[in-house]
Amino acid sequence: MLRWLFCFLFFAICFTPSSAFAEEAISVEQFKKLEQRVEALENKLVEQERCVNDQKQCILDQNKKIADYESKLAKFDTALHRQEGKPISIAQGLEIGAGATMIVQGTDNSNVSGDEKQDKTNASYSADITIGKDFEEIGGKAFVHLEAGKGAGLEDDLVLYSNVNRDADDNEDVHLTEVWYEQALFKDKAALTFGKLDPTAYFDNNEVANDETTQFLGRIFRNSPTIEFPDNSAGIRMAYMPNEGLEFGYGVFNTDSDWNKVGDHLFNIGQVTFKTNFMNQAGNYRFLGWYNDAPHTNWLETDKTKEGTFGFGLSFDQKLNDITTAFCRYAWQNPEVYNPNITATDGSVFSLEHSWSAGLEVNGKPWGREKDIWSFAVGQATPSGDYKKSNASLNAKSEGHFETYYRIHLNDHLSLSPDFQYIWNPFGKDVASDTDGIFVGGMRAQVDF
Repeated sequence: MLRWLFCFLFFAICFTPSSAFAEEAISVEQFKKLEQRVEALENKLVEQERCVNDQKQCILDQNKKIADYESKLAKFDTALHRQEGKPISIAQGLEIGAGATMIVQGTDNSNVSGDEKQDKTNASYSADITIGKDFEEIGGKAFVHLEAGKGAGLEDDLVLYSNVNRDADDNEDVHLTEVWYEQALFKDKAALTFGKLDPTAYFDNNEVANDETTQFLGRIFRNSPTIEFPDNSAGIRMAYMPNEGLEFGYGVFNTDSDWNKVGDHLFNIGQVTFKTNFMNQAGNYRFLGWYNDAPHTNWLETDKTKEGTFGFGLSFDQKLNDITTAFCRYAWQNPEVYNPNITATDGSVFSLEHSWSAGLEVNGKPWGREKDIWSFAVGQATPSGDYKKSNASLNAKSEGHFETYYRIHLNDHLSLSPDFQYIWNPFGKDVASDTDGIFVGGMRAQVDF
């Protein structure tokens, strides 16, 4: 029986159609091919992911190079006047910016006449256009600053050693304020700048008292009045930063801005800046010295009319915490001579020997306005001893200044700043029949495009 069953099964297997196994055989083959395709796709996906990652890394590397370039010269004290305006990039490395400042000021004592108290209210405006081009491949930059304005504000109505509206620019014609080229050198440790330069952009600068469009309006707080900075003129400026905590700067500028006989009379200035980080709070401590060989007249020996002059100064700013920054300045200049081209509003000649100023800037974060700024400062301008000796009738008192402003951030393009100033001993109490203090109240609007 078993033998017959075995024979039946043998014949059944032998004569069963092969198609029954063919289907299964094909399915196995297809599975193997599918498995191979999946593996190939997986390998391709891994390769694509690697390429994408490489591209991301390339982009990150490129962005880092751009950021490094943009920050390398920013390490130097090269800040210009405009602080809030954000230049718009219109092409690779090319930026354009614009801003306007409008100021209204009033006083209860216009002392220019010297007769009696007079109330005065005056206005001024200025407008700026800046164009900059970075040459990343060679580490260079070109810059052009155009400016126009109208109105002297109250400055024509006040006789002072140091006046009250540094932004006043009574010239409606569009004029070229600055044009320069800057080149990074020695692996970005040095910079050379030449052209028509503003010396105050590089020397006697300060983080919280160096910009009349957004900070203090009074000239004594913008820069030391005892430093004879030439108005924007032909010049060369060099800077060297051996490390992030130390910077050396030196500049040579023509003493006038007419570009005639360039080099006949020069203003030389050098500055050393120590950049600190006490208690994780940034600070800048600047020490400077200068020499001006333009013709000066000796106060006590008036036949000497071709004397040079010199002086030194310091400018400190130090963050005290996240919301408060303190600053101070001091400067001295040779008391024996005066520059006949530097006069008060009424044409009086004078010279200063000492000046100092100090103040605080406070961020509005504690009262919920972190983009607002409140600041105040006090200072004095002291006339030279020889100036006082030259005329026994002079009082030659130290002229005192106080200023406070509150900058209200309305949006990224507009801020308003109520500003108040008080000056005691105006012009050393040497304005005829008028020795009272002067109060100045005003409003500044700053528009950035």
